[in-house]
Amino acid sequence: MNFEGIFTPVITPHHDDGSVDHDAFAAQIDHLINAGVHGLINGGSTGEYYAQSIEERQELASFAKDVIGDRVPLIVGTGAIRLPDSIAMAEHAAKIGAAALLIGSPPYAVPTERENALNALTIDRAADLPIMLYNYPGRMGVDMGEEFLDRVGRSRNFRAIKESSGDINRVHLLARDYPHIQLSCGMDDQALEFFAWGARSWVCGGSNFLPAEHIALYRACALEGDFDKGRRIMSALMPLMRVLEQGGKFIQCIKHGVEMKGLTAGPPRPPLRPLNKDDKRQLEQVVRVLQRTVAEIEAKTPRAEAAE
Repeated sequence: MNFEGIFTPVITPHHDDGSVDHDAFAAQIDHLINAGVHGLINGGSTGEYYAQSIEERQELASFAKDVIGDRVPLIVGTGAIRLPDSIAMAEHAAKIGAAALLIGSPPYAVPTERENALNALTIDRAADLPIMLYNYPGRMGVDMGEEFLDRVGRSRNFRAIKESSGDINRVHLLARDYPHIQLSCGMDDQALEFFAWGARSWVCGGSNFLPAEHIALYRACALEGDFDKGRRIMSALMPLMRVLEQGGKFIQCIKHGVEMKGLTAGPPRPPLRPLNKDDKRQLEQVVRVLQRTVAEIEAKTPRAEAAE
């Protein structure tokens, strides 16, 4: 599998009692595919996997695959504290015909790089599918450093890495020293920099409700090589990045953004709670300006720009 384009970690819509709203889940998947995203991730943190049982996660992965069919690739997240749970998710992903796995570091355990690599390689053997690594030391407590990358590189399945450390030097390291592992943006406010360093994909929660605007940046930078246009789009996106990341309300903002599009997201599962009125109003204002600005940038033809 080639990891190219916008990959959306799909939300899990809920009824008010916290149960999964399967109709809304199917509608969200269809909306994203129709909007042109290039792949979908089920079982990511944006989908609230940490608040779901393994049985729920497997059922949701199966349901997602049934809805998607062969329209776009499905990547299944295997993140878990316990290795047997990650193995169960990997085996299930292979069984339902998923295109790839998303493998992160096990949280809380704080393994060494060798231990973390052996953990990832064990998950790999359970499914024998292409793998996108997920480096998020801020949540998991450990970095996927050079020893880790060298060890997992012994398997041909480790094809890409979603880099979410926030350390731009990691982007440089991966681009220079690990070109065989496709670089994927996992830090939204650094998307422009990732594309400048050769990233070909972006895993972005905000594309749940603003797929066109995220695709516009990918298209400008990765496909057209027009970084002047890319900087303008990125500048328009930056206020959204700040709102999404402030105060640990990322998932709540994504879900409200989906509701703003006329789709059903429902509340997050505890311990998270929906946004308050002020937070909703702030997000709505930012989104209005962002959409208008990106639409204006996209409407400008190269000929019109050259005439200025």
